[in-house]
Amino acid sequence: MKTFNYIFMCSTLLLFTACSTKKYFEADNSLNNLSVIKNNLNSNIVSINKDGATLRDRSVITKNGLSTIKLKDGFKFLNINENIIISSNYKDKIMINDKIIKVNGVVIAASLKSNLLALLFSNNSIELYDLEKNKTVIKEYFTHSYVNDTRIANPYFMDKIILFPTLDGRIIILSASSKKIIKNIVVDVNGQFNNIIFLDVIKDTLVAATSNKIITVGDGLLNLKTYHIRDIITKDDNIYLASIDGQIIKTDISLNIISRKKYKFAKFYALAFGTSLYALESQGYLINISNDFKKDKIYDFSFDNSKKVISIGNKIYYNNHYLTLP
Repeated sequence: MKTFNYIFMCSTLLLFTACSTKKYFEADNSLNNLSVIKNNLNSNIVSINKDGATLRDRSVITKNGLSTIKLKDGFKFLNINENIIISSNYKDKIMINDKIIKVNGVVIAASLKSNLLALLFSNNSIELYDLEKNKTVIKEYFTHSYVNDTRIANPYFMDKIILFPTLDGRIIILSASSKKIIKNIVVDVNGQFNNIIFLDVIKDTLVAATSNKIITVGDGLLNLKTYHIRDIITKDDNIYLASIDGQIIKTDISLNIISRKKYKFAKFYALAFGTSLYALESQGYLINISNDFKKDKIYDFSFDNSKKVISIGNKIYYNNHYLTLP
């Protein structure tokens, strides 16, 4: 019994010591006069992806802002294309505006162009579906991924190709004319969480990322860098990312670092862009960094970091509010 008590006391002491030495970001000089337009949401956010969110009252947030459209009960927002909202019940159905389509599996990402619907399923299969003909054009299966980052990128339509992000760290490129796979780009197949969390195209250059790696492909050149990514956005010809170790990094489309700043012990929740870059930090700070990265302003900004946060463009949605950044 004495031995057990001794071990228990030592374990408790080690736990207390570990907890007491945990570090958090603290600003030396923070401001409390952030001048922004702040609005209320009618409800709290219940689910998010990189392109939007679903509120508890079934309203949706898209790249166009807070929509007046409400989803049917049980459905959650996936994407908006051509002002058409795509949602999923995460069972066996998707909804295109108010039209429900039965599917063979759980759809977790989707994009639409004209009559073609590009789908990603939870079993890591992809499908191209023709809405006019009500039939599957092509369906392919890839390695099942059991553990995924909750941020899942949607497929992307370009002029001649369709980009499918997968859950095992790949970009599958499908010809828009032949409807056949023409290329398979490996971004990250070895990470624990290696689904594609970000997918964009800047001036014909593909930008894709998992939580561990970022890749750009353009003009026959492939660039790959390793970062532990908290968030990533693009603006004009630049890429901005926040890393787990408290860095904010600005690169060009070839992933050459233009500027970087380090905030010790910072844990970033979201990046957003008004006329310059903003980073939301977990301890209640909003950091505004000048475009040349030479100056910053750190504002006190209270929010509940246990709830979902999403940034789209120059807006940050948090708790049951959103703000528009200058």
